[in-house]
Amino acid sequence: MANPLLAPALRWLSRLSFPRLFLLAAALFVVDLVVPDVIPLVDEILLGLGTLLLASWKNRGKNAG
Repeated sequence: MANPLLAPALRWLSRLSFPRLFLLAAALFVVDLVVPDVIPLVDEILLGLGTLLLASWKNRGKNAG
């Protein structure tokens, strides 16, 4: 079951292009490493972003060929 707080954010993030999604995930990861737990649930958000990154990377490969 999807978290009702994260579902709208993940829906919006799924519409981002690969480079923007990658930069956002990288920035959140660096912030999470430097200052742990500055944003509640950032680990779960990063897992969702990682999933979206892999999905968009896979779709990007299919569209190129």
